Formats: sequence, C-alpha cells, structure tokens
Amino acid sequence: MASSAGPSPTEQPVAFEPRRIVVTGADSGIGKATAVALAAPGRQVGITWHEDSDGAEATAREVRAAGAVAHVRRLDLTDPQNGAAVVDELAGTMGGVDTLVMSSGTGTSTLLLEMDYASWRDVVAVDLDGAFCCLQAAARHMVGAGDGGRIVAITSVHEHAPRVGAGPYCAAKGGLGLLVKVAALELAEHGITVNAVAPGEIATPMTGQEDESVLVDKYRPGIPVARPGDAREIAATVAFLCGPDAGYVNGASWAVDGGMLTMGPMAGSHLTSDDWRRP
Repeated sequence: MASSAGPSPTEQPVAFEPRRIVVTGADSGIGKATAVALAAPGRQVGITWHEDSDGAEATAREVRAAGAVAHVRRLDLTDPQNGAAVVDELAGTMGGVDTLVMSSGTGTSTLLLEMDYASWRDVVAVDLDGAFCCLQAAARHMVGAGDGGRIVAITSVHEHAPRVGAGPYCAAKGGLGLLVKVAALELAEHGITVNAVAPGEIATPMTGQEDESVLVDKYRPGIPVARPGDAREIAATVAFLCGPDAGYVNGASWAVDGGMLTMGPMAGSHLTSDDWRRP
C-alpha cells in the first residue's frame, strides 16, 4: 500500500514566519525594497549583490535599522553554480534558510537576428540557470530542516507576454515561471510554497530609472493605472507571499503591473505607428 505524504487533512497548518531570509540582487530596486520589507526584529536577511557593493551596504543599513541582522555577500550568476555556493554559505552563517527571494536578473534590447550566442547565454545563465541553482540549494536546506519554507521568484510580465528585443529575457522568465510551478508541486509535501511575482514596468535602475516618485513626470498611457510601479509595491506583494497568511498560495504567478497584461487587443488596436517593431 502506498503511503501518503504531507500533513493529515485533520492537522492544522502551522503559521510560517520568515526568519532566515536570502534576497538575491538586493543592492537596488525590487531586491532592495524586498530585503527591507522582510526585515524585522528576530530575523536575519542575506543580501547579495553583483556590481554595486555600496548599494548592498546601503540596503544592509536599512535592514539593520528595521531590527534585523544583515549579511552581505557577492553573487555572480554568470557562473550559475555560484548561486548554490552563496546560498549554502549564507545558510551556514544564519543557521539555515527558510525564505528565498530571487530578484537577480539581467536582459537585452537586441533583435534576434542581431544577437550573438554569447549574449543569449549570458541572460539565460543569470535569469534561469542561476535561479535554478539558488532555488535547489535553498530548497535542500528547507527540506533538511523540516520546518517548511517560502520561495518567491521575481519573474516579469514577460513571463507571460513577449517583447520585441527581449528574446533571451522572455525565454528565461517564461522558463522560470514553469520551474516555479514544478517546484511548487514537488516541494508542497515539505511545507514549502513556491510562487512567482511578475512585475510590469517598475521605476528601478534596470528600467533606466531611479527609485524616485512614480507620480512625477511618469505618465504611461498604455498602462491602465497610467504610471510605472514603485519597487516597494512589488516588495509588499513578495512580503505577503513569504508570510503566514499566504500558506495556501502555491504555484501562482502574481502579475503586479498596473493592469498592463489586461490591455491585450486594446493596446494593439490603438497603436498608431510601427515604432513597436524596434526595441
């Protein structure tokens, strides 16, 4: 007779509280806002950076000001297996990992016919291969500890919809979205939920903007709410998914995009030029 895995239907789920947290790409933008949103007394936050060490230290100061312990590490996902090594090292420092938010990412603005293979591989290595290595390493620590966990991948609206000039980015984010769903199925019996947050245009350095007010000189007629998002709006969604009230959210991808994806044919039927054909 096959044995059943997971809790009995009569058992009450234990409220999960994130305490040993790793946020990749936390030196700026969504990663920084997420690290700060998850910081609280009694928590430890692992902050990773690739190029901006000063930004990572600034994030660490805000995390500490919120009462959490901050640990800063460099992470270079152009070597995807570095993701596993850094997660393992942070787990050793913090006494484990129960929450992982994957915010590291890169992209291109190049048409497929003009793209070289090395550029393709650079994006896919960071956005998909590196995410897999981080997820796998963190999940192994969570399963070994037996206390459940939370994993959230920051994907993009381009997990769900294509964009001209972003071939490797769309391919990687689409793949990451399905990896999230597979992980959600496989890890649920261990009390670990896995979800994605798919931002639209967010005012961060990655979109060529600063973490400035999105209400000033940022009119976007193609987005129903008519502005870009603020990184803290994404972080608030991530914080919910990592918290005790999201235990029944698993394998989902939450679009936080001001309604961008809902435009569909509305956007197409209102275009007045061929400008969209170029990145």
